Amino acid sequence: MGITIWIAFLLLIVGFVACDLGLFSRRSHEMNVKESMRWTALWIVLALLFNAVIYFLYGKGEEGRTAALQFFTGYLLEKSLSLDNIFVISAIFHHFHIPHRHQHRVLTIGILTAVVLRGVMILSGTYFIQKFSWLLYPMGALLVGTGIRFFLTKQEEKAPDERWIVHVISSFWPVDRSRDSGHFFTKKEGVRHITPLFLALLHIEIADVIFAFDSIPAIFAITLDPFIIFTSNIFAILGLRALYFALAALIRKFSALKASLALILIYIGSKMILLPFVHIPAGVSLGVVAGIIVGGIVVSSLNQPTRGSLD
Repeated sequence: MGITIWIAFLLLIVGFVACDLGLFSRRSHEMNVKESMRWTALWIVLALLFNAVIYFLYGKGEEGRTAALQFFTGYLLEKSLSLDNIFVISAIFHHFHIPHRHQHRVLTIGILTAVVLRGVMILSGTYFIQKFSWLLYPMGALLVGTGIRFFLTKQEEKAPDERWIVHVISSFWPVDRSRDSGHFFTKKEGVRHITPLFLALLHIEIADVIFAFDSIPAIFAITLDPFIIFTSNIFAILGLRALYFALAALIRKFSALKASLALILIYIGSKMILLPFVHIPAGVSLGVVAGIIVGGIVVSSLNQPTRGSLD
């Protein structure tokens, strides 16, 4: 894809983010479930519209259909894997006792930083895989191993171990435990302190980098086109903030989440390992990923206790 298209896409994303920040990210603005659902729906619609743009950019014929299918598969893959990220973000906010009205600021900065980090990782990863195709094997093995680990671990919120991070950070700045200022830094007696908001942001950034090592290699099994990988990832990430506020309270009811993500990672990892020997069309991968997600939702619904069993 030419440099002009890349620049146009980046400007488009900047415009979307500016609109988001200008209209709905005012200071201490608290996003409720209804508003977050509207924004989640809007980001999904924008992704689907861009999927149509992908079709025309790649020629409208078979190449266009393949590219559009790869984009949508990558988008759905990243969106589904980000559900586990929501678990961790919720645990981080709970661990640091971040008030709901301040959470959107942490998420906004965290997601914008994630866009930059993902861009660097995607472009560098695509370059090295195109140069050294054997890298697909260890990446696939990593995904399979992660999927197996998901099966073996219980689905629960784990409070992050902050001790070593706080120890390192506090050697540069003292920590102010006040949670009501809404600032990342405060000054006390002329000395700059960091706040729990900053510590939560730092943990979210670290968590995103860790998750990126799973989600980015996964899409390499779908396509090696850097434009499709980058755009599908970015659209999925930009909708993460609204998705968090929409699902944070409900996702704990998704009892089959870990198993669903595990199956997706094992499938994608196996596909990467078998890529030189077996060609699996993008449509098949889309069907498998979508089927696992729907199956997980159905199983979770069946596992929900009935009103009578609660009485």
